[in-house]
Amino acid sequence: MAKYPTAQNPLFLRYHRLMDAFAKSDDERDFYLDKVEGFIVYVDLDKGQKEIEDLEQELKVSGERYCLLPKMTFYETKKFMEGFVNEKVYDIDTKEKLLDIIQSKEARENFLEFVYDHLAELEKWQQYYVERSRIRIIEWLRSQNIQFVFEEDLELSKNMMEKLKRHLFDVKVSKDVSQVRETLVTKAKTYYSNEALNPRPKRGRPPKQVAKVEAEPQVVVDMYTTVPTVCVQFLYLPEITSAASVTFSARFDTEAQLLASLRGSTRVKVDTRLQALSERLESLRTLSSRLAGIEDVSTGAEGRLIKAVSSKPEALEEDEETQKRRPIMEVVKGFLPGGKKKEKPTGKPETTEVKRPGVKMVTQLSKKPKKK
Repeated sequence: MAKYPTAQNPLFLRYHRLMDAFAKSDDERDFYLDKVEGFIVYVDLDKGQKEIEDLEQELKVSGERYCLLPKMTFYETKKFMEGFVNEKVYDIDTKEKLLDIIQSKEARENFLEFVYDHLAELEKWQQYYVERSRIRIIEWLRSQNIQFVFEEDLELSKNMMEKLKRHLFDVKVSKDVSQVRETLVTKAKTYYSNEALNPRPKRGRPPKQVAKVEAEPQVVVDMYTTVPTVCVQFLYLPEITSAASVTFSARFDTEAQLLASLRGSTRVKVDTRLQALSERLESLRTLSSRLAGIEDVSTGAEGRLIKAVSSKPEALEEDEETQKRRPIMEVVKGFLPGGKKKEKPTGKPETTEVKRPGVKMVTQLSKKPKKK
């Protein structure tokens, strides 16, 4: 490393970018981390044959400058999933279902499909995956003796970050840059402490509950000045601002692709439900057509009966006293099937004889003569 310039402060690494590279590194994809400036090289096999050969030559000649990111093996992915189920899943049925999925074929994809269908487990899984991935990355960086700080962990302004990146190899810098460099050295030591690999909750009285304000991370443009020409087109520079966007899937590169595949896998279930709904709608249409046929025969006896029950025609309005006297069967007789209502002859309207109240006869008593 003597022929390369020496950084005057710990390297700035993007944790989310490293996490994504660690998740995608497998037997078919190679990622290399540069120890001089901290950029990542992705050996993209879709590039031209000559470009790939030139890159392989650079990695071979300058092998001490680059370190290959470890591959995520089947046993390691299984350990991730089993650790989550044993530590974070509390429902017995859900735990048994996930353990069965882990032992089956395509466990990684089926595991994600199940978790994404259960939102309560999804949030816990994303948090667990971020925490375990962070420990795994720190362990590997420590094994490579790299002095680093995660850019997402720093609370520096964009102007200061740009100054630090621009003067990474400069010995003589301004006073404010020199002071920040000292804080970066102190920050880098925390990643080599036991607390970094075994985070524990702080003891004592918990702090007061304060409304958490989620602010977007201050991401600064990448500035690399020592990238070899053959490595420029192989730089791995995805803009990932959230760890939740990093997928655990080995088949899909982004969370959007994963979600699209999950929707496609559940399409059969959706089609079955839509078929059941269409059958119900068809039965409702048949029933509505029958009801419409009943309305068409409203002039018949059944229609008159329905009208008599639903509304009170003017022809049947009578005074309360007369309605009480008439039997119920007389009112319904004309509307029953097979029964015809007798029509009244047109002519002089029929008059109803009204009984007058009788007069009680009183016999007059004769007056008796008075006795003298």
